[in-house]
Amino acid sequence: MRHARRRIVRRATRLAAVGGVILGGVMVTQAVASEPPQADLTFSSARAAGTTGSDLVTELGTDRTAGSWIAADGKPVVAVTDAQAAAEVEKAGARAKVVDHSMNDLKSATQTLRSAPRVAGTAWAVDYTKNEVVVQADSTVSAADWAKLSEVAKSIGGSVRMERSQGTFTTRINAAQPILSTGGRCSAGFNVTNGSADFILTAGHCGPNGSVWFADAGASQEIGKTITDSFPINDYSLVQYNGGSAGDGADVVAIGNGRGVRITGVADATVGQKVFRSGSTTGLRDGKVTGLNATVNYPEGTVSGLIETTVCAEAGDSGGPLFSEGIALGITSGGNGDCKTGGTTFFQPVTKALTALNVRLIGQAGQATAPAPSATAPQSAVAPGEAQPGSVAPVTGGSAGEALLERLTDPENVGPGLLIVGGSLIALVATRWFRVEQDRRNYRRSYSATWS
Repeated sequence: MRHARRRIVRRATRLAAVGGVILGGVMVTQAVASEPPQADLTFSSARAAGTTGSDLVTELGTDRTAGSWIAADGKPVVAVTDAQAAAEVEKAGARAKVVDHSMNDLKSATQTLRSAPRVAGTAWAVDYTKNEVVVQADSTVSAADWAKLSEVAKSIGGSVRMERSQGTFTTRINAAQPILSTGGRCSAGFNVTNGSADFILTAGHCGPNGSVWFADAGASQEIGKTITDSFPINDYSLVQYNGGSAGDGADVVAIGNGRGVRITGVADATVGQKVFRSGSTTGLRDGKVTGLNATVNYPEGTVSGLIETTVCAEAGDSGGPLFSEGIALGITSGGNGDCKTGGTTFFQPVTKALTALNVRLIGQAGQATAPAPSATAPQSAVAPGEAQPGSVAPVTGGSAGEALLERLTDPENVGPGLLIVGGSLIALVATRWFRVEQDRRNYRRSYSATWS
């Protein structure tokens, strides 16, 4: 009976080990198949189209135009108020849409809203595609405040649309890489420099001047200290690295699984543009720019001049980078909703922060902004919906042991499959070795009994 039980155990172990080898092989195959190509990804025409539209708006003036955006096929569209302006837009190779309200009218509407009594939980932005200012109120806004705000909108006229939104408008404390302080958890946005020292550009609401930031919850790996911040009104701050240097890979933002996107420039966002956000809470997410110069009345204060998007975000994503095709666009400020049901997220434009702080992105040789594409560049090579985050690059930083452990245990990498294959092979070898040893011992006992 004892020998029979041993044979059963050995057979079961061998079967389990063989199954482990097969399972591990399948996991490795799937991980390799899902791995994105480690090469420069195709750039869309969004930047060139956005530049064409903004150039035409500048040329024609805000009394004859009402913004520009990128259509689904990649063509720039400019809102105009008269037929002559429409003809000039069409002649330049863009589409024209004749509208009722000029940009001056829309700006006047937002100024009236801003001068009204402040109501926390509200936000507004200009929807260029519908030629109106959209006012949103979250679930915290009372019926009385909603009625008062509706009266203000009614006095402005047909250029304002009111709508209720789900959730609450909040800052997202609590992004590529996490940074932690006593005030909460935020994200490292973009690495910047003033030529003599390096800094992390992140959200201003994350912490006031003097906040000390760490890379771990145990507060044993100090990153640096906040030296300047602006919040509310704006939402950006600088964290100076200890020792003054950001180190290797400072031009890469993490997108998960040990990978990152190399940031090659900075620009203003364009309505209709496909964009990407990275955060330590919810990882890499994408969406579309729906508005510019947005105003949000957070409980802590009002912030204006923001980028409005359909990208989702959650607590802990504050300060995280917004980018597209390797171009830095914004810093995560706040919003409503989550990444299960969706929502609206607002971003501080990077260009404004860099100018105010007198810094530039690391890797930008002496320039704070990337060269603007030519207005005559092809406008329909790739639709904006096909835009990619940018050129994939490995993420550096942290101890080698931590990085190896993270990759080995990440279910989307080949590490777990290799571990299962390795463990199963060891089990096969071990069962074979035990069987050989058992046969040797049995032979010795039999041989000794025969010659004793």
